[in-house]
Amino acid sequence: MLTTNMRQPKKNMDGLVHGLIKVVLSGQEEATDDGGNKIESSSRSTWADVVSSGKDDDGHSSQSASRKEGSDGEWKTVGHRKEEEGEEWQGSGYHPGQWASRKEESEGKSDGEWKNVGNRNSSNHHSEQWSSRKEESEAGDDGEWETVGKKKQQPHSSRRQQKVPVDNWQSYKRPPSEQEYSDMHKGVVIEPSREELDDLSRACSRLWELDLNRLVPGKDYEIDCGEGKKMYQKGDMALGSLFNWLNNDVFRRATYARFCCLLDNYNPNEGHKEVVTSEEKHEQAAFIEEISRTAPIRYVHKYLVSMGIAPEGYEEFKRMMTSLWFDLYGRGGGSSSSSAFEHVFVGEIKGRGENAVSGFHNWIQFYLEEAKGNVDYQGYIFPRRRGQCPDSETQLLTLQFEWNGVLKSLSSTLVGVSPEFEIALYTLCFFMGGEDNHIYLGPYAVNIKCYRLGRDKIGSVFPIADS
Repeated sequence: MLTTNMRQPKKNMDGLVHGLIKVVLSGQEEATDDGGNKIESSSRSTWADVVSSGKDDDGHSSQSASRKEGSDGEWKTVGHRKEEEGEEWQGSGYHPGQWASRKEESEGKSDGEWKNVGNRNSSNHHSEQWSSRKEESEAGDDGEWETVGKKKQQPHSSRRQQKVPVDNWQSYKRPPSEQEYSDMHKGVVIEPSREELDDLSRACSRLWELDLNRLVPGKDYEIDCGEGKKMYQKGDMALGSLFNWLNNDVFRRATYARFCCLLDNYNPNEGHKEVVTSEEKHEQAAFIEEISRTAPIRYVHKYLVSMGIAPEGYEEFKRMMTSLWFDLYGRGGGSSSSSAFEHVFVGEIKGRGENAVSGFHNWIQFYLEEAKGNVDYQGYIFPRRRGQCPDSETQLLTLQFEWNGVLKSLSSTLVGVSPEFEIALYTLCFFMGGEDNHIYLGPYAVNIKCYRLGRDKIGSVFPIADS
């Protein structure tokens, strides 16, 4: 009897404690799913939020609109070189609106600056404005650096906060005769051998060896290929961006910097008439002049002279190269709306109901557009041979991505190669090869696919991993 009476007060005390706990926790119940698992009420911040400073006036993390939550955002733009008022876009899921260019930059800005590769402003409707790599911030509070960020959060990512140095880009707008150039072919043997003249694959292998400006995986950049997929499979198989980081010094290399200057000279809408300014012509001529001082281009010149295709005079050859890559022609129903350079390296978006990306086979353009949030890497495409899945060292990649919300279901690119190498390779295959050019580039068996427009124009040219 004594034992029973002693237990009763303890039982009452336990009931009182449980009752107090219920009162305290009554307003703080956590939402759970059907399985009793906790549901987080706060959404994750994107990588762009993290690198873009991350805090709003109230000290909370600011949220940037992502294309995954509706391709709606209004993209930050300063200056409009090509503005089409009221132009209707015929196709679903993409509304380019206005195309911004760096060409109308504020007078009096200093040349010694760096740029972050683009922040996107949140908006509740279409992507009305395209951001330009060279747009200059009015505020300037960050010292006019441009931050390269990621579109997807990766808690354990090794991604570095990137800066793109553009301190010498202003000088590239001057007439070519007023600019300074490097000379990178000294001491390099560039005379093609008889075996190379007789075999296009050997010549292309030699070009690979002559690409002294090619980047080294792990040293100059790092990629994360993510998961693979088949071309027809839907869904994003990549947890994050393709590029984890790129060494800042890459954009100080002369040919890389001059190449980047050309990328924002175009309206990506296929069929849109291009207007080439005098500054853009200077940039084209200066780019050709710069790459013409490199071993790959000099090798191609000597090769084509030996085959009776190119003029012996180097100035004439440079004019031929300028015409081949930059002369405008019609595509997508519009006259003077495209060029070999725009299609192959920059990319175009088809209208007229097709709503697809065409061209866009350059890794530098991919890097910059991904950094601005315009490209969403969806994963690599499974190779035909088992056991050959790409990794961070791979320099020939077949992939799938979206560009401003428009899908490129199958694309291929050579990663880390120099601009002069790609120009030299594609020029050589155009003049010396056919539609299919089965070659070797270092360890890679490649088919350089080459499509012609008429007899003297490049319609498209790109690499495909050979089976």
